[in-house]
Amino acid sequence: MIASRNIGVVAAAATLLAAAPLSAIFQSWTWLIESVIAVAVVAGVAALTRLARAPLWGQLLGMLAGLVLALTWLFPSGEELIGVLPTPGTFAHFANLLTASAQDMRSYGVEVPDTDPLLFIAVLGVGAVAVLVDVLSVGLRRPALAGLPMLAIYSVPVAVYVDSVPATPFVVGAAGYLWLLVTDNVDRVRRFGRRFTGDGRDVDVWEPSPLASAGRRLAVVGVALAVVLPLAVPGMTGGLLDSLSRGPGNGTGNGNGSGGNSGRIDLFASLAGQLNQSQVSELVKVTTSEPNPFYLRYAVADELRPTGFQARNPSGQPANQNLPNPADRAGPGVQQTTYKATVEVTKNLSMSLMPVYAEPVRTEDLNRNWLYDSNQQVVFSNRENSRGRKYSFDYVRSTYSPAALRAALPLSTDHPVRRQLTATPGPVPEVEDLVKGLIQDKRTDYDKVLGIYQYFSADNGFRYRLSTESGSSGQDIVDFLTNKVGYCQQYAASMAWLVRSAGIPARVAFGFTNGTNRDGDTFTLTNLNLHAWTEVFFNGVGWVPFDATPAYGVPGSSRWAWAPDTDAPEPSAPGTGVTDTPTGPEASAGPAGPDKADRDVDDGLSLAGTTPAEQPPVWPWWAAGLLALLALLALPALRRLALRRRRGGQAASAAAASATVDEGTKPGTRAVVVGGADANRARADAHAAWAELLDTLVDFRIPVDLTETPRATADRLVRDTLSDDTAAIGSAQLLGRAEERARYARDPLTGERLLPALRAVRGALAARTNRRTRLLAAVLPPSVLLRWRTGLADTSGRMAALTGRARYRLLRWNPRRLLANRAAR
Repeated sequence: MIASRNIGVVAAAATLLAAAPLSAIFQSWTWLIESVIAVAVVAGVAALTRLARAPLWGQLLGMLAGLVLALTWLFPSGEELIGVLPTPGTFAHFANLLTASAQDMRSYGVEVPDTDPLLFIAVLGVGAVAVLVDVLSVGLRRPALAGLPMLAIYSVPVAVYVDSVPATPFVVGAAGYLWLLVTDNVDRVRRFGRRFTGDGRDVDVWEPSPLASAGRRLAVVGVALAVVLPLAVPGMTGGLLDSLSRGPGNGTGNGNGSGGNSGRIDLFASLAGQLNQSQVSELVKVTTSEPNPFYLRYAVADELRPTGFQARNPSGQPANQNLPNPADRAGPGVQQTTYKATVEVTKNLSMSLMPVYAEPVRTEDLNRNWLYDSNQQVVFSNRENSRGRKYSFDYVRSTYSPAALRAALPLSTDHPVRRQLTATPGPVPEVEDLVKGLIQDKRTDYDKVLGIYQYFSADNGFRYRLSTESGSSGQDIVDFLTNKVGYCQQYAASMAWLVRSAGIPARVAFGFTNGTNRDGDTFTLTNLNLHAWTEVFFNGVGWVPFDATPAYGVPGSSRWAWAPDTDAPEPSAPGTGVTDTPTGPEASAGPAGPDKADRDVDDGLSLAGTTPAEQPPVWPWWAAGLLALLALLALPALRRLALRRRRGGQAASAAAASATVDEGTKPGTRAVVVGGADANRARADAHAAWAELLDTLVDFRIPVDLTETPRATADRLVRDTLSDDTAAIGSAQLLGRAEERARYARDPLTGERLLPALRAVRGALAARTNRRTRLLAAVLPPSVLLRWRTGLADTSGRMAALTGRARYRLLRWNPRRLLANRAAR
């Protein structure tokens, strides 16, 4: 027992050491403190259950219960009993944390802050691994297999870390695994009692063994090679996502191209989550020489699927090299001016995308790890994040006249931009009919886009609100076009979808409005200034922005001559651009605005708004899960009850076949011996009654020796257990005689009441055992569990034998053997 305790403590410590790579993900060490608490509770419960000699399944249930208690104490919901006992509200809180963790994983980049959802999923994972390691190391005595769940912890930072995971955490985790293996091997040697050298000489238990020294040297060399080899081989230092997300490009120093994965951040989910935060956080400070700058952008979503717009992986060239100049494609009616901007990203914003104004032509203070995609007009990186960075760049601001956009010719149907960026998930009749009506009698692409843009106006019933109304169509775009209530996410995505349905390329852009916090030429942008708008591609012009979101709902909203404010009481004055700064009670999109009361977190996966669909009640799922668990736990008891009823029916058949039912049930009398047609039935009845007696002995923890004769087993039972119960003695002797004659005599006993004898013996045994044994015999009968384990072992043995025979037959047809036999002839 002491050895088991030692191995359990080492297993818990090894689990914590294996979790060392998580330090590369979190900014602080809060995760480690909470993980230590959870693992300590699991290890303590495991030690207590082993001290109480609980079976392995009992130890497993105890450790899981301890983990739940630890999580309840570390992440309370406020509805617990006595502070640590979970309630249904606690488990609902855990479900919310799991859901929020997915949102945080999409919103934050490495290193992540100490948010409750991320800490919860980290502690839950480490605690679950601690349970598995304890079961494998102590319960099953297979510590080598414990390396698999430990490796699962290490695979998490490898999968999400944009750079290579530092070598030190890997060495620490490997040391913990080796410690566990050494502890188990030492315990096995001590149980065996002797150790050996390579030359056959005995070694004392505490004397250093040459073989052990050799094993330690091999372990150290193996860990050293595992750490040094990835550092020495080119191309093995990047993270897993780094290697998977690279696409064709000019490279970032490793020669195999460059690419990105803006999908690491769910753009719609991030937008919805930030806008619905009750706390205002400064994200970006930008200083620009442009008097009225356009939106600062950082990403686009140009792939339209049934679930909505999604970001495509960008690819491009290093941003610190010469970037494409948009002046090369400027046509008549397009005015271009070059400005300079400096952006400072705060520590509240961490992502692999860099906020810039559209069409940058030169950057400063960015290394080769930052790339520029000229098609999406985004700056991104696979190795670094934007958190806390300050950089400058020159950019070109393009303004367009309506005449220039009307002069743009439609793209040909086989143009790659049109084929790719006019794709829709499928025909939606409501959308198709609406688009046909809006573009009817429109000849140019610009007039078609303008007709769709002007449709999203207050005159047509559209309103701005940070909470949307659910619909019954099953499609988010149809619901929004029907209810006409939403915010920038719905307006931008819906307009882009309608423009695509008209055969014109469109996409959704993400960035910041200018907000209302301006100090000279410096703008301070917060999470409430995050915004989405539509960009439309015109042949010979490029991507032109259209913001269909009502200007009164967006602080710092911009409108232009080619896309004026459709809700303004008077048309905007023509010019290069007009910035409408909303004022009044409905100007704010933040928590101080009027929509704060009906603000909910958006699922971020489609065109839907922040109000989630009505969720079904949770209690039926909990009830179904509880019923399934109870059914699973009741399965052994049901199996035992079925066996008992079947055997009881067989044992009772002998009494029904003979009128001599009272003879032989009294001690000292001889049973009637009858041959004939009922002999086979009587023999089967005796076997069934004896099998039931043996299972009863196993259930009540009475040793059973299958090598004994039935009479010897009955006599031992009477001598050791039933010596003071006359009725039970006679019943046990009756069952032994019936089984003995059924096995060895030509004619078995008939006319005996075997079922009452079984009941008498079972009742006498139950009266002599403790409550725990009786409870286990009723709920989890050891006889059924033993039969299942034996059956599983027999099946495994048969499979092993079958595999061996198949391998032997395959080896007989080995080509080398056939050639050797032919050469011998």
